[in-house]
Formats: sequence, structure tokens, C-alpha cells
Amino acid sequence: MLLVIDVGNTNTVIGIYDGDTLKHDWRIRTIRDSTADEFNVLANALFSDKNIDRKNIHKIIISSVVPSAVPILNAFCEKYMGLTPLWINPNSVKKLMPILYNNPNEVGADRIVNAVAAYDKYKTSLIIIDFGTATTFDVISEKGEYLGGAIVPGVMIASEALFQKASKLPRVEIFEAPEKIIGKDTIESIKSGIIYGNAAMVDGMVERMTKEMDTLPRILATGGLAPLISKISNTIEKVEQSLTLDGLRIIYNEIGNK
Repeated sequence: MLLVIDVGNTNTVIGIYDGDTLKHDWRIRTIRDSTADEFNVLANALFSDKNIDRKNIHKIIISSVVPSAVPILNAFCEKYMGLTPLWINPNSVKKLMPILYNNPNEVGADRIVNAVAAYDKYKTSLIIIDFGTATTFDVISEKGEYLGGAIVPGVMIASEALFQKASKLPRVEIFEAPEKIIGKDTIESIKSGIIYGNAAMVDGMVERMTKEMDTLPRILATGGLAPLISKISNTIEKVEQSLTLDGLRIIYNEIGNK
């Protein structure tokens, strides 16, 4: 079995693959100051809950945008799994996808993984929107080249800044969109602005990016708030929630056994 781990700024997503089948996956809070021993306790609990024998895990691949997590997870893999993980970086995937950034090393590992997974599945030009700590737009050519993208403050980060800086505005939970865009009270107005506003931003960015691409890309979304925003967006065609995990599996299958 293959253990895949994607460390984001807010959440860490973990998956177990048996061949090409995702058997189990978990989303946990990213802990920046834990130790390998503490991560092992957490992993034990997750594996035990699903009756997973870690002796059946023979391969590990990790992507991370949190530098402090690298030595922690590296130590966990070597000490408790007896395995050396494959770490994602632009150089490790350049044979699978040319990265046409001015400096390829600046592209986040998760963005590369998403791009590889999406192109492997759709084999066409794409715009991938990942609703994470930041909302990222990644643009892929018809030839499977990573062209670049855009980075926007994430929905929750922007919301938190609003609540902190506007002292009279109440903190609201963003679980569902109000029925109407024109709010009739403060809470409805905040929800409308955050949810419909982000959907409009997505549609505007997609429209402008599509004009620059001179093609008709497929528009995919992933990340925690992708299902909510996709219901309102006029451009998002499909939500692919396991995109990052699938990308890690694909990359390992292509380069991990070489």
C-alpha cells in the first residue's frame, strides 16, 4: 500500500492507496510544532480506527508547503515506518509536466500535484481552483504544460480579517449561501458578500484567464469550500476533492519506482 500525505498551511490530508484505489483518507489540522513521536501517536490512532496494519505500507510520498513539517515527517517515516519518503518538488515532476514559471522552484508542491492529477484525468487545457488557506488558480495548457496562475487570499483568511478589523461585525459561520444576494440583516449581508463575492471573483478570474489562453479550458475546483462555491459559480464545471491525493499517487507510480 501507498501512504500519501499533503501538508497544507491549515490542514494536512492523508490517504492510503491499495493500487489505484483510495481506501481511506483523513483531513487533520496542520500542527507546525509537533514531533515525530507525536505524529506517530496520531497516525496510530488513524490506522487503528480503519484496521490498517502499517506493515502493509511499503511506499510513502509527501508534498508540503510548510517547511517545519519536513523534518518531522521525515523522522516519522524513517523511525516508525522504516521507509524513506519521496518528497515532491518541481525538479521531481518536470518530466511529467513542464513548469513554465519564471522560477519553477516558487510553485507550491500542492499546486504541482493538483496539475499533474487533473491533466492525467482530462488530457486537455485546464484551470484548477483550489480553495485552501489561499485560493489558487493553476493554468494548464493543452500540451500538459504548467503555465502559471494566480494566488488570492483564501475565503476563511479574508473572512477572519474582516471580523478582526471591523469590530462591530459579528463572526459568522460559512456553511451555506443565503437564498438572496441582497442581505436583509448583517449576518445575511456578510454571508452574501463572502460567498457570492468569492464566486464572482472566481468567475471573473476564469473569464480573464480563458481570454489569455486562446482555448476553452475545463474548470475544476478542489479544497474544503469547493462544493459550496461551485454551487454558485457560473464557470466551475466539476469538483474534484481527491485531486491532490490522486496526484501524489500518479507521481509515485511514475517516478517513485524508478
